[in-house]
Amino acid sequence: MNDELDEIDFEYARTVADRANGLMSRHAVPPTPENFSVWFSYAMGGPPALKRTIDILLANSRSFDSAINHDLYVTYFNPQPQGSLTGDFPDQLRSVLASAQAFLATAISDNRSQIETLGEVSSQVQVTSDPRQIIEKLIGELSNATVRSSALEANLVRASEELDQIRDSLKLAEQHSNTDALTGLANRRSLEAFLRSAQIAAMEAGNPLSIVMIDIDHFKNFNDSFGHQVGDQVLRLVARVLQESVRECDLAARYGGEELMAVLPDVTLDNCVDVAERVRRRISDARLTRRATGEAISSITVSIGVAQFRGAESADALIERCDRALYEAKRAGRNRTVKETVVDDGIAA
Repeated sequence: MNDELDEIDFEYARTVADRANGLMSRHAVPPTPENFSVWFSYAMGGPPALKRTIDILLANSRSFDSAINHDLYVTYFNPQPQGSLTGDFPDQLRSVLASAQAFLATAISDNRSQIETLGEVSSQVQVTSDPRQIIEKLIGELSNATVRSSALEANLVRASEELDQIRDSLKLAEQHSNTDALTGLANRRSLEAFLRSAQIAAMEAGNPLSIVMIDIDHFKNFNDSFGHQVGDQVLRLVARVLQESVRECDLAARYGGEELMAVLPDVTLDNCVDVAERVRRRISDARLTRRATGEAISSITVSIGVAQFRGAESADALIERCDRALYEAKRAGRNRTVKETVVDDGIAA
């Protein structure tokens, strides 16, 4: 009976594997182990979120490039990093782990010695009538155990403190790797990763997703007239206003140069326009002065493009539409917000 069940399972698995290979070949998906895991699961009909996402991609004739294949695998299978655990750790962390192992070995050895000593005392109880010798030995062993315990506790506390320092350092390093140094916003790499995840989430739930692209008007004039330090001050001001105008679940980032971007999950195009307009008005109302001279700096304005994610389109396609809307805002006189539908309909802002 078990042999028959195994044969049925094998035949079913082979049928699903053939179906997965056929789908991968049809849609030009490279036959890697990671991609096969995704499509084998899809061919079996689950999980529902994975199946729904791939169905949307297929319905929109989306090509499965390396970025999409990677995101599908990471999102639905969440693999653990490969390789030797200790080999990936910095030397300091390996040292702490080695110390902890040494502490544990010492504690085990001390515990074994204490058990042996107590066993000897127990044997002496049966052969001697003088309790003083036994009591002295017990007191001595308890004193030694207390000393060893205190030393072990101190070592463990020290190791714990070192681990806390390593954790804080790693957290800071990760933050720096994802943050633009000048503005404090997310950097381009972090933006791209967040946008890809937001696209998949939007496809799964059928919720809207919108983006805002901001460009500082006449930014070169600030650098030419007042110097790069003032230009940096202007850029930080715009970045601060953008960051304060979005929600915690959104992402504000420096896209490049004087261009900033925000990704707003679960926000429609019209609501995104409202957010963009609040940003534009706050920046237009702001005033900057040079710290050294008190000289007033000319007013700052920004041009903004807004676009909403469509089905299974690529991040590049979404950004390109938003960029066209931004260009239209520039062309129409700057200091305004233009949404993608204005450009699509050929209507001047």
